[in-house]
Amino acid sequence: MANEEQIGFHKGSIATLVKERQELAKMVGIVDQLIAAHLKSLKSLGVDLQASQKEDEMDEKLEDLLK
Repeated sequence: MANEEQIGFHKGSIATLVKERQELAKMVGIVDQLIAAHLKSLKSLGVDLQASQKEDEMDEKLEDLLK
């Protein structure tokens, strides 16, 4: 492969990957918004996931100690 062809191939690959990364970032943003909406709804219903998570972690630690 000629040097110019290799350069063109790599530049094209980088351009494609940058566009893919941008689309992935958009998807992550949408997922984050959905998570936030669900957390807000749960909080308005009186569910505290952080407290629940801490309880789960404590239970796991206790189970590990009992093994």
